[in-house]
Amino acid sequence: MTAQYDAIIIGAGISGMYQLYRLRELGLRTRVFEAGDGVGGTWYWNRYPGARFDSESYSYGYSFSNELLDEWDWSEHFSAQPETLRYLNYVADKFDLRCDIEFDSRIARAEWNENRTQWRVETEDGRAATARFLITAIGPISTPTMPNIPGVQYFEGEGYHTGLWPHEPVDFRGKRVAVIGTGATGVQVIQEVAKTAGRLAVFQRRPNWCAPLHNRPIDAQTQRKIHASYPEIFARCRESHGCFIHKADPRNALDVSPEVRETFYQKLYDEPGFGIWMGNFRDILIDERANATISEFMARKIRERVMDPRLADKLTPKDHGFGTRRVPLETGYYEVYNQENVELVDLNETPIECITRGGIRTTEKEREFDVIIYATGFDAVTGAFDRIDVRGTGGMALKEKWAGGPKTHLGLQVQGFPNLLTLVGPHNAATFCNIPRCIEQNVEWVTALMQFMLEHGRTRVEASAEAEAAWTEHVYQTAERMLFSKIDSWFMGINSNVPGKQTRHFLLYAGGAPAYREKCDEVAASGYRGMAFE
Repeated sequence: MTAQYDAIIIGAGISGMYQLYRLRELGLRTRVFEAGDGVGGTWYWNRYPGARFDSESYSYGYSFSNELLDEWDWSEHFSAQPETLRYLNYVADKFDLRCDIEFDSRIARAEWNENRTQWRVETEDGRAATARFLITAIGPISTPTMPNIPGVQYFEGEGYHTGLWPHEPVDFRGKRVAVIGTGATGVQVIQEVAKTAGRLAVFQRRPNWCAPLHNRPIDAQTQRKIHASYPEIFARCRESHGCFIHKADPRNALDVSPEVRETFYQKLYDEPGFGIWMGNFRDILIDERANATISEFMARKIRERVMDPRLADKLTPKDHGFGTRRVPLETGYYEVYNQENVELVDLNETPIECITRGGIRTTEKEREFDVIIYATGFDAVTGAFDRIDVRGTGGMALKEKWAGGPKTHLGLQVQGFPNLLTLVGPHNAATFCNIPRCIEQNVEWVTALMQFMLEHGRTRVEASAEAEAAWTEHVYQTAERMLFSKIDSWFMGINSNVPGKQTRHFLLYAGGAPAYREKCDEVAASGYRGMAFE
């Protein structure tokens, strides 16, 4: 017998759990399907050494419950994965969420039935359920990608992808370890593995601009101050472009003297977190000349920290300016390359030919390894949607509709897919945000929409083609002035490891969280203009 619900949520991460909490308040029979055997989403899967926040811990947790805020103390300014997962399990237990979550249940197919005005979902093992509403809470960075390198399956040592890390500890002591990839996860794992590996080889295709994290424990006095300041912390997040506590400086880099710029850059470099990215001069991400000033500052820092000038040069990006791709935060990352047990392999000079039974062969030579770590990233934003066969009206496939780039209304609805609501989907401010802050906005807006439908006897809602086209055009307009729209990265839908993901199309929303929230509120206040109800 097929189970029937009012709403089905895919994913029990931060967004899925909060959406479940809110739909319970509306009295809706809700079921969450989760691929893993526990809650946590990103923090359930990404257990690799060094995984931690790059948002301040106290700006990252849920804000909806004062009781929860009072009860939980973060131990560090930037929490590590184990503590974050404990927090999310604490939330699940506190609000008794597990009883409505079906674990070990990966959704393979979702199909809209127009006659019954409902969605039918199927798990990979053949179980089925129906509901009037389908809500995706599948995360923008949740589909790991392996590199397109021949021979991966033949390696006889240990092989791990950072996004699919085993639940038990992995011991690197004295082992020959390879890390392929130097993005955000690569940077975090490299600086940890280097502490114990007998030999570490880092295979780098393109370097990234990295900034210091400056993490430290939270002492008792600071803890009390944080608890007393939560209203101000969350208010500050609401006002900033990306919902971080760091607000952009109103000045332009090119309008101040070189001495003022240097002093300001040094101040940001010495401070914790994303301030150097999100709290910098307002023009460094839109003006190439302004960006060149911060890029040169960061290049100088690399040269100061890496003893070998040749290595420092290899670790300095040449194909993009600072902040135009996702900025990894680090703790001693550059100093790793001063260690005798660490080798940098520049794949631009000596590309990988194949993975062998014993290691990795480049055009230069073969190196033998006991462990290979694939820090090769994710099929970002749309990848999690692509691996579910989502079918809308007339059997339309979502993957086909988005083949030339996603089209959405507010990043929350898709024309032709009634009653489908996409939390943290493409063209949504949550994809370029201190994510829990934007998740709460997404969830609360979706909850208000569903309450509106209940109160007005509506059973079906769908974005109009005109509203979808207008929003998609607006999304691209917000991206045009940003320098990162000129760079190949996952922001622009580029993934060399995924067939068909080499065409540039913008996946995020660059207008900023305050502007996004305002536009969502305007739609709701107008009686949900651009959305058709039945």
